[in-house]
Amino acid sequence: MQRIGVRHVFVVATFLVSVLLYVDRACISTAKDAIARDLRLSDTAWAWVMSAFALGYALFQTPTGMLSDRLGPRRVLAAVVVFWSLFTGLTAAAFNLASLLVVRFLFGAGEAGAFPGMARAAYSWFPVQERGVIQGINFSGGRIGAALALPVMALAIDSLGWQLSFTILMLLGFVWATGWYLSFRDDPAEHFLVSPDELAHIREHRQQAGAPPARQLQLGELAASPNVWLLCGQYFASNFTFFFCLTWLHPHLKETYRLTSSEAGVYSSAPFLCGAAGNWLAGWIVDRIFRSGRWNASRRWPAEIGFCLAAVGVVGCAYARSPLTSVSWLSLAVLGADMTLAPSWSVCIDIGRTSSGMVSGTMNMAGNLGSFLTSLAFPVLRQWYASPRPFFFVAAGLSALAMLVWLFINPQRPVEARS
Repeated sequence: MQRIGVRHVFVVATFLVSVLLYVDRACISTAKDAIARDLRLSDTAWAWVMSAFALGYALFQTPTGMLSDRLGPRRVLAAVVVFWSLFTGLTAAAFNLASLLVVRFLFGAGEAGAFPGMARAAYSWFPVQERGVIQGINFSGGRIGAALALPVMALAIDSLGWQLSFTILMLLGFVWATGWYLSFRDDPAEHFLVSPDELAHIREHRQQAGAPPARQLQLGELAASPNVWLLCGQYFASNFTFFFCLTWLHPHLKETYRLTSSEAGVYSSAPFLCGAAGNWLAGWIVDRIFRSGRWNASRRWPAEIGFCLAAVGVVGCAYARSPLTSVSWLSLAVLGADMTLAPSWSVCIDIGRTSSGMVSGTMNMAGNLGSFLTSLAFPVLRQWYASPRPFFFVAAGLSALAMLVWLFINPQRPVEARS
């Protein structure tokens, strides 16, 4: 067992930016009533505001992942945090629907580079047997951030107003980006605090099968990989379930059960905390099984269990009759959906290697097309059927399909760079 090294300090940094990323992302859901009132937005218009973020986030995943591979996560992560923080602050300057759509689209485009950049940093800094826990920690930060955002931002917005609250979040992002750029290095060999023992450990265990591509992958090579397509499909299903919590859970609980904004915020935070637990649990399972010599099983089993729990949870939520039972079932669903993240991103690093930013960005792009559809599907299906149940049945069906998809994903089959 290796002692604490410099690489573990950077896990704290990526965990913190994951917290900030989801605080910035989830706070607009808490501010829905205030923004909609001030800008005179209908629920349909609000659905497009949520979808504008998801669309920008999805479309820029692969390009920003490629930038992380080519320019390095030090510069790219610092730049994207500055960019998305700027548009977090500019949300406060929106004056009508069109301006809010533009700002939230660009906000999503900025956030797109975060997790692909972290994945590329993880390839350079972490041995393969530590990837599950690292991915679990990073994504749990996002869930904790979302859990904090709903009740805390509700209080901040009530006390300070939504414009000032968004401005403060912008300044916090600038602080993190400055600290990251000054302290991080793309290659652990370039960091003066990395000991010879830690560097040797990283290099020896960075990848255990096959050599990385001799050059960066091209889009055609990426599209020719069955693994990439399978990863994209299952991640679409995972995000379809989870993104409901970021967009419509708070207003759904508030409207359906006639709760105050603060009460709905407290209830809405529970699924995110369970999501954090799902990330930790799956990360531990991934690395534990991997150390027993079963590489495929270490990625497949946590994902299969997770999608099974997600399907059961959303069906239970469809029949819930109180805010407590609704949130309890949804918490089970999110715990399951988030159990799929550590194995998904670990496979991206396994098969992408020096192009892991590009591979993980492509998977995340597909996943966030699921997020884009979630933002629109929930209000549309609820209006068509006068009930939210059809939405939850669709989410359950996607999770069931994703279980089948994982039977064919092979983390030991890298994306090939054709010479």
